Amino acid sequence: MTLLDTTVLPFGWSWDSPNLQMASLDHAMWFHRPFRVDEWLLYALESPSASGGRGLTLGRFFTQDGKLVATTAQEGVVRVWK
Repeated sequence: MTLLDTTVLPFGWSWDSPNLQMASLDHAMWFHRPFRVDEWLLYALESPSASGGRGLTLGRFFTQDGKLVATTAQEGVVRVWK
């Protein structure tokens, strides 16, 4: 849910904005090394591209000591209907 939502933030929208429609086209998750899910993790999200009705979001999971343990990606359709 939070991945695709990140693509609309620069436009001042959120997942519950009126007439906003989003649909996932694809998504993936990669695990880079073992980690504990019951310990603190930072999930950093960015949207390097959002245009032409499509958005791409990348996410990275870091442990408390700064190790990258997992990466996510999602591409989706993002449209506002008037």
